[in-house]
Amino acid sequence: MSIYDTLNTQQREAVFYTEGPVLILAGAGSGKTRVLTHRVAYLIEEKGINPWNIMAITFTNKAAGEMRERVDSIVGFGSDSIWVSTFHSTCVRILRRYIDKLGYDNNFTIYDTDDQKTIMKEVCKYLNIDTKIYKEKALLSVISKAKDELIGPLQYCLNVQGDFSKEKIAKAYEEYQKRLKNNNALDFDDLIVKTVELFRDNPDVLDYYQERFKYIMVDEYQDTNTAQFQLISILASKYKNLCVVGDDDQSIYKFRGANISNILDFEKVYSNAKVIKLEQNYRSTQNILNAANQVIKNNLGRKVKSLWTDNDEGSKLFYRQFQNAFEEAEFIAGDISQKVRNGEYEYNDCAILYRTNAQSRTFEEKFILSNIPYKIVGGINFYARKEIKDLLAYLKTIDNAKDDLSVRRIINVPKRGIGSTTLARIQDYAIEHEMTFYNACRAADEIPTIGKSAVKVKPFVTFIQVLRSKLSYVSVSELMQDIIEETGYVKELEAENDEEAKARMENIDELISKIVTYEQSSDEPTLSGFLEEVALVADIDSLDEESNHVVLMTLHSAKGLEFPNVYLAGMEDGIFPSYMTIVSEDPTEIEEERRLCYVGITRARKNLALTCAKQRMIRGEIQYNKVSRFVKEIPNYLVDAEASEEKIKEMPRAGINQKARSSFQTRVFEPKMFQVKKSEGLSYAIGDTVKHIKFGVGVVNAIVEGGKDYEVTVNFEKAGVKKMFASFAKLMKVER
Repeated sequence: MSIYDTLNTQQREAVFYTEGPVLILAGAGSGKTRVLTHRVAYLIEEKGINPWNIMAITFTNKAAGEMRERVDSIVGFGSDSIWVSTFHSTCVRILRRYIDKLGYDNNFTIYDTDDQKTIMKEVCKYLNIDTKIYKEKALLSVISKAKDELIGPLQYCLNVQGDFSKEKIAKAYEEYQKRLKNNNALDFDDLIVKTVELFRDNPDVLDYYQERFKYIMVDEYQDTNTAQFQLISILASKYKNLCVVGDDDQSIYKFRGANISNILDFEKVYSNAKVIKLEQNYRSTQNILNAANQVIKNNLGRKVKSLWTDNDEGSKLFYRQFQNAFEEAEFIAGDISQKVRNGEYEYNDCAILYRTNAQSRTFEEKFILSNIPYKIVGGINFYARKEIKDLLAYLKTIDNAKDDLSVRRIINVPKRGIGSTTLARIQDYAIEHEMTFYNACRAADEIPTIGKSAVKVKPFVTFIQVLRSKLSYVSVSELMQDIIEETGYVKELEAENDEEAKARMENIDELISKIVTYEQSSDEPTLSGFLEEVALVADIDSLDEESNHVVLMTLHSAKGLEFPNVYLAGMEDGIFPSYMTIVSEDPTEIEEERRLCYVGITRARKNLALTCAKQRMIRGEIQYNKVSRFVKEIPNYLVDAEASEEKIKEMPRAGINQKARSSFQTRVFEPKMFQVKKSEGLSYAIGDTVKHIKFGVGVVNAIVEGGKDYEVTVNFEKAGVKKMFASFAKLMKVER
C-alpha cells in the first residue's frame, strides 16, 4: 500500500500537481501539513527532485518544527537537506552569508520590540519630537507598515511631502534606520526587507538561491504581507514551481501587515495557476463545522468553500448569557472542574479563547480560587524579563560590539559607579568621532570630559575583551557561566533573598538550560546561532501541550491549535466584534473580525461553548452590550438551548425580516406601547435595548428616579450617550 493511498481525492491532487504555480485552499483542519509533507516525499521519490532543491516556508517555529519532524519521518535519508523554516529564519540564514554586500557585518544583531522602543526614544529625543504628540509605539507602527510595503525612508519622505505631521515621522524613520545601521542591527521587518533588497541588487546571489530552490512551498499564505509576497515571487520567478497553501477565511493578521489580496488575487498574478480546494475536515464534529460555515458565509471578500467531515454530528453548541463577567468566569471554571471530575476531559483538553488579553483577569481569579491549573499564552515573554535581557545583552556585546544598545544596557549592570553624566559624555564623544559607543569606551582615557571616571570604564572594557578572546575555544554555556560569576549577578540576587529575587534566579537557571539544549541540538553551536534562535522565538512556540493545564489565550494566538473542549468568552458586540470595528466605515474590518470568530469556532474538536455577559466593566465603567452578531448568525437548530438558562433571542432569517417589516409599520407614538407610570416603574430596565424616534437604537445605561419623571441615560449606536426624561423620550423597548 502506497503512502499516498491514505490521502483523499483532493489531497492526492494537491500532492501530484507539482509543476507550475498552484494554490491549495486548505480549510481549517483539512490536513494541509499532511499534504505538504507528502508532496515533498512525492517530489523526491517519484519526480527525482534533489532534496536540497526543495524549500518549505511557514510562519512559526512550532509549525516549522512539526513540518520538519513529519518530513524526516516520511522522506528518511536526505531529508535534512530540505530547507524547512520560517520566513524570518530563512532570511537570517541568507543575510548571515551575504548581508556584507549591503554594508553590514555578518554578525548583525536582531532587535526585539523593547530594543526598538529604546532606539525610537533616543531618536525622538535627538530630533526634539514631542512624544506626547508622537508616541514611540505609534511611530514604530507607521515605520513597520512602511517596511511591510517595501517603502524605505527616502521613498516615505517623498510620499509625504507637504504633510508636516508625516514629515516628522519621515525624519524619525530616517534617523531610526541610521541608528540601526550604525549598531549593525536589524529589526524583524528588516529581515524580510533587506533580503528582498539583497536579491534585487545582487543578481548573482538571487541566481544562486533560485537554482537552489527550484520547488517552493509556502504555508499559511493568507498571512503574508507585501514584502513576503515579493520575496517569494522573486525567488520563484525563474522556475515558477510555487505551491502556496492557505485559507482566506483564516486571514486574521491585518494589524500585523497581512495582505489578504495575496491569496485572493493569486490567480491574477499567476494566470495559469491551478486551484485545489481541501474542504474535508478531520478535526471537528459536523455541528461545529456547520456553525463555522454559517458565520463565515456572511463575508463577501472570500473564496466560496464549505467544510464537511466524516466525523460524528456531535453535540450541539452550548450558549449562555450571564449577568456579568464574574458569573461567566465562575460558570466556566465550574464547568471545567465538573468535566475533569467526571473523567470527560483533562485540564489540557480545555481552552478559553477571548478577544483581548484584558479578559483573562477574571478567569485567573476564579481558577486560583478553584485550584485549576492554567497557563496564559501572551503574557510577558520569557526573553523580555529584565534579568534575561541583561545577560543576553552581555552575549550580544561579545558577539557584536557595534550594538550600542546592548553595551549601554550592561555597562553599569551590576553597578560599577558609572553615572549617567559619564555615559552621556562617552556618547557625545562617540558621535563626534563617528565611532561606536563601545569603541568610545575603549578610548575612555582620551575623553577629557569624563576625568577620573575613565578608571571605572576600563575594567568593563577589559572584561568584554577577555570574553571575546574566549569565543573560539569555549562554549556558549561556559561563556554565560563566566558572565554570571565575574559580574556577581546571581550573588546580588541571593543577597536580596526575597521571592522576586528567587523567581529571577530561576529564570536565569532556565536560560542556562536553554543554552545547553541549544548546544546539544545544534550541529555547530555558535554564539551568533544561539542569539539568532532566541531572537526568532515566538510566544506560542513556548506552549507545552504535554503539561496538564487549562490554556487561556486570545483568538489571534489560537490559530493553528486545536482543543477538544473550547469556550469562546465575551461574545458581545463591542467586545467581539470590537467597538472600533463596529463604528468603522471600512466594511473589511468587520469581515476580519468574522474570520477571527471562524478561527475560534474551528479550534474546537468536540465541544464548543459560547458565553457572554449582560454587563461588563471596561476601563472602570460598566458597559451593557448586546449579544454578538456572530452568535446570532448561528442558526438556533445548532445550539443546545435546553442546556442554557436563556435561549438565543434570534429567529430564522425569514422571521427576522418579517419582524423588521412589522416594526416599521408600528406607530412610534402609540401610547399603549410605552407609558411612564411612576408608581409601577418603566417598561424597560438598565441593560435593555430601546428605540428613539430620532436617535435610533441604543442600550439603557442608567435610570434615575426624579421628582416628576425618570431621567434615562441611553448609549445610542450612532448618536452616542444621551440623557432624557422618559415621558418626553417615549423610548420603546426592542427585543434582541
